[in-house]
Amino acid sequence: MLRAAFWLTALLFIPLGLYLYFLPSGVASLLGVAPLWLARGAGAVVLAWGAFQLAASFAPDPVKVGGLVGGNLLLVAALVPPVLRGTETLPGALRTGLLVIAGGLTLLAVLALLGTPSRRGRL
Repeated sequence: MLRAAFWLTALLFIPLGLYLYFLPSGVASLLGVAPLWLARGAGAVVLAWGAFQLAASFAPDPVKVGGLVGGNLLLVAALVPPVLRGTETLPGALRTGLLVIAGGLTLLAVLALLGTPSRRGRL
């Protein structure tokens, strides 16, 4: 269950990071991203985070689980307030999609917490 949380998080972040990094200028102007280097920088960070989650899935420990949970919950905290406030500006499908992603990340964070290896098992 713990490795699945790592893998699913990585499977979300790696394609998103690649998409942001190679964001076409037409899509960037449609989304309102003025400096394209900002989207490329964000894509590189998201891609690196996804790659770290993939690598961490091979030997999970409490510190890596804490990083997974913290990263997922911080992203949820950054996504949900603008989505809830942007009822007039965001299309309904995009708003629903972002809320589904936030819910999925919250679920993965809870699964990672429940699957955290205990220290007692190693003693």
